[in-house]
Amino acid sequence: MGEEFEEVPSMPGTGRATMRDVAQASGVSRTTVSFVLNDTADQTIPETTRERVRRAAEDLGYVPHSIARALREGASRIVVLEAGGLPRGHSLESFIDGLDEELSAAGHGLLVSYGDRSRASTRTVLDAVSPRAVIDLPALYSRPDRDVADGGWIDGLAAHAMTQVSYLRSRGHLVIATAVPTRPDPIMALLDGHVRAAARELGMPEPRSLPVDETGATAPDLRAVTRDAPISAVAALTDDLALGVLAAMADLGLTAPRDLAVIGFDDTRHGSLWRPALTTVHIDARAYGRRTARAALGLPAGDSMPAPARVIQRASA
Repeated sequence: MGEEFEEVPSMPGTGRATMRDVAQASGVSRTTVSFVLNDTADQTIPETTRERVRRAAEDLGYVPHSIARALREGASRIVVLEAGGLPRGHSLESFIDGLDEELSAAGHGLLVSYGDRSRASTRTVLDAVSPRAVIDLPALYSRPDRDVADGGWIDGLAAHAMTQVSYLRSRGHLVIATAVPTRPDPIMALLDGHVRAAARELGMPEPRSLPVDETGATAPDLRAVTRDAPISAVAALTDDLALGVLAAMADLGLTAPRDLAVIGFDDTRHGSLWRPALTTVHIDARAYGRRTARAALGLPAGDSMPAPARVIQRASA
């Protein structure tokens, strides 16, 4: 049965070796190849034949089809990352890169889903894939008892927020605002709480909230926030929110950092292209991804400790 599902034709132009290729190269049947590569028990195959098959598979670069492996083992070598609703910034991209690298090194593949898990179609796909593990990041952010390993990314948000606020404090900004999204978002709410806690710990007044939607902050909101308190800086929860603040400032004829310093969070690529170039916080999200992969596979964390968050100092703050 394993042989039947393993024999998946290669896509045109990919040159992917099949079980048929391994059988021809080693001079045995596909059934024998299946028994050897699957390490099927109770098969009296000479060790010389086993070695010949393994060598042929290695020489050809043969990789078993993951769906076939799932049908044999009951759980595939695929890990699913649920990322629907998360901000698709640099940190998430780096997190996914690190996750994919570590899973690949362990012989597993990564499937990233940006859909809604409540949809029947998504559940059907997950049932068909039979993943080794499902990492549901949005659920982790919304749970008070986050006991599922995420590589420390969520717990690290407090330190990352402190890095952002401490930088503003070191530049003489004592009264700040936080740029927050207008739509409810559990991740942004969590980070906003950390920013406020950092301000309190540093002896700063409670930050004012500056709402920013998809089109940026509005001039009236920005005027209201700066009019009611002597705010000198804005700590944005993402780079996109920071750019929305800078756009509203431009509409009002204000410049950063002369009139208002602005710092982002995430170190997205387009932040450096804005004028003034955006000061932001860089997170070692790739290392968090690697740690998450090892946790999902039940492996020790090893030497994948993330580097501390750091400020990328540019012109806006």
